[in-house]
Amino acid sequence: MQNILEGLNDKQYEAVINTEGPSLVIAGAGSGKTKVLTHKISYLINEKNVKPWNILAITFTNKAANEMKQRIENLVGGQATNDMWIGTFHSICVRILRKFIDRIGFDSSFIIFDASDQKSLVKQCLKELNIDDKIFTDRGVLSEISNAKNEMLTPVQYAVKANGEYRKETIAKVYSLYQS
Repeated sequence: MQNILEGLNDKQYEAVINTEGPSLVIAGAGSGKTKVLTHKISYLINEKNVKPWNILAITFTNKAANEMKQRIENLVGGQATNDMWIGTFHSICVRILRKFIDRIGFDSSFIIFDASDQKSLVKQCLKELNIDDKIFTDRGVLSEISNAKNEMLTPVQYAVKANGEYRKETIAKVYSLYQS
């Protein structure tokens, strides 16, 4: 236990041992924020008997997540980080989806497309449906599909909502092929 709190300055020490309720750490680059987080996680495990699988640590980059995992392993020892939820916003959300998506009727072997993949797929759909890509650009179609998804509309619901409007009916055909 001594080594977990060793080497912390007064403010870092205060942030690490404050375990009742939320705590906010605001500090500049290179000031030891990651050190505070990793020591706090180690403190929670060793002193407060928090189980590793009850810990969620979200960072902005994979590099930062890997750095946190390594530091925690060095402090706690063993493979405790294997049970922890440490990662980026995106990786944690994907992990949650893969674990629980079957509960809403989807398969956990889904693939996440990046922007380039999406554009390629829309171009392929336009070509397959013989739709002029000068009139219906991949960007415009993707924007409309994104709007439909934000409204939680399936391709069929989007087609019904198009209500005879040529542009939207055409995009509905692309959306339907895009989803399949």
